Amino acid sequence: MASDRKVLTFEEVSQHNKTKDCWLIISGKVYDVTPFMEDHPGGDEVLLSSTGKDATNDFEDVGHSDTARDMMDKYHIGEIDSSSVPATRTYVAPQQPAYNQDKTPEFIIKILQFLVPILILGLALVVRHYTKKD
Repeated sequence: MASDRKVLTFEEVSQHNKTKDCWLIISGKVYDVTPFMEDHPGGDEVLLSSTGKDATNDFEDVGHSDTARDMMDKYHIGEIDSSSVPATRTYVAPQQPAYNQDKTPEFIIKILQFLVPILILGLALVVRHYTKKD
């Protein structure tokens, strides 16, 4: 099988993203894990979620055993053409509006929510005090 190993493009590999045809890219190598789908301890969903991208981080984050790493050799079908792999996307935080220190409407509502019940309570006590028969 060593003679069958070839350099594959990212586009070629990403087309193999189904249960009956699943290829993964791990550490620059391409693996056809289709025969292993039913036997994978995490289930086939885990493998399918790693298709169409470089699955190295997914693989390493799990902390696979040495036995699992040894099993990979029989599924190795080639190398990935690193120039065809899209650049990894970095997280860009969404633009947030500038902090508005003058939140007058919100501030007034919060004060009223606090003061109105206190004023009603005070008014009720005053009315009770003056209407109370001695």
